Amino acid sequence: MSDAEALDRMRHDIQYLASDRLEGRETGQPGERLAADHVVGAFGTMGLKPYGDSATYIQSFHFAAEPVRGPKNSLQLGRNRLVPGVDFYPVSWSPSGQVFTRLARCRYGILAPELGRNDFDGVEVKDHAAAIAISSPDGIHPHSKWIAHNDIRGRIDDAVKLGANAILLYNDDEAVDDIDSTLSAKVQPCPVPVVFVTKSGFKKMGLDGEPVVVATDIERAQLTGHNVVGLLDNGRPDLVVIGAHLDHLGYGHDGSLYRGEPAIHNGADDNASGVAMMLQLARDLSAMPEARANDYLFIAFSGEEKGLYGSNYWTKHPTAPLSEVNYMINLDMVGRLDSLGDLSINGAGTSPAWAELKRIGTGKLNVKTSESGIGPSDHTSFYLQGIPAVHFFTGSHNDYHKPSDDEDKINYPGMLRITRYIESLITALNDDGKLAFTRTQEADSTETPRFTVTLGVVPDYMYDGKGMRIDGVTDGKAAAAAGLKPGDVVIKLGDHDVADMMSYMKALGAFKKGDGTQVTVLRGGKEMKADITFK
Repeated sequence: MSDAEALDRMRHDIQYLASDRLEGRETGQPGERLAADHVVGAFGTMGLKPYGDSATYIQSFHFAAEPVRGPKNSLQLGRNRLVPGVDFYPVSWSPSGQVFTRLARCRYGILAPELGRNDFDGVEVKDHAAAIAISSPDGIHPHSKWIAHNDIRGRIDDAVKLGANAILLYNDDEAVDDIDSTLSAKVQPCPVPVVFVTKSGFKKMGLDGEPVVVATDIERAQLTGHNVVGLLDNGRPDLVVIGAHLDHLGYGHDGSLYRGEPAIHNGADDNASGVAMMLQLARDLSAMPEARANDYLFIAFSGEEKGLYGSNYWTKHPTAPLSEVNYMINLDMVGRLDSLGDLSINGAGTSPAWAELKRIGTGKLNVKTSESGIGPSDHTSFYLQGIPAVHFFTGSHNDYHKPSDDEDKINYPGMLRITRYIESLITALNDDGKLAFTRTQEADSTETPRFTVTLGVVPDYMYDGKGMRIDGVTDGKAAAAAGLKPGDVVIKLGDHDVADMMSYMKALGAFKKGDGTQVTVLRGGKEMKADITFK
């Protein structure tokens, strides 16, 4: 295909995918399905074989939508009816439910026998609504004596174990922030209604034994995302996966860096550019005799912006044998090549064969590589399955995750230069046979400046059961030394129960380097314990 025709095709694809009609292509929304249909049509026109579910191009996966509060939330304390959204609000830990009960004031809800404190001692908690202050006896700060017990979810779980049938959280400490009113799908609900009582509501709270009537109404819908999978079948034993995510942020919910009224985030660079380049590679490779040394599986992933949902799902439910996959090329934000031709390629340490990246002269690109196989894009899912994987990226910019990431800012000639470079790379790798895989050094992906330790695992962000499921284990870290494996579900870290990602991260914050503790995991449904030392 001529350069002029290739430029026109990529421009056509991006103009459609990044148009307002698709409303930002949020996973599970109509615009995402329109984007998937566009890719299906392109695959069909090229003659790629359908390689999704049931002999179609589409592979569907389900995920939890962000919860929303329904109309039936209510709270009555004694004779006082509280106003939803003013005096109280249900929080993410709460299921939907209704309870007629009585009040039990439990101070901070701290159960710390190692420190000689039990806020439930002498309180009739069973079959009562436990009222718990979210601060601690000496406040919430890094040097608190009670820092290991700052996790509110842990306090809730302790109260539930003692028989509480509802939880009323409140804040009597001016130095402590209230519980976030935003509901999150990543938080696992506990068995009983949980509400936060605001300062105005707290004034209406009476004494122990006061009647409490609480109803929580939280809608937790399941949504469906759509990967699109097509095969260029050359009858070869090795399979090359070329992928790009088709989803974006919709009207700018989680992940947006825009501060203002909801607005369509068109995501021209992120990642209409990657999808357009993937489609152009499919057109070119199907016509290149020198590319017939491989079969090629083209995948447009959805759910990348929500936590690599689509690529995570495909690698765990592959529509082609993973054993046949030679390597993976991930195209994410490839539409803003600068005047210096700077092109970042991440994952260069996942195989010795990626030494070819610096030898390709096509395109006059200034190639910069990084070693780690783990990063915030879909190549990570393949690396975790032991597959060499690289991510092509032209860099971030001021329009990243904002409504201003529009089509008129795309550098189409730059995209064509990268496309030709990748085609030369694929051809250069044809003589290498099956690429050797190498593990790379990387930090625990859960580590942030607030942590002083790392367990050394990659969490499975699509897991919505109780606990934190491990998707990958980093060599040389605490988890590897303790014998933890991908698929293990962490349910306890020391004395801290792990119900979800949030409680896992809070539990990490209670330890420092050199500390030893015990981790409890579920492996194959059976509970096992292992001693760990944070390095």
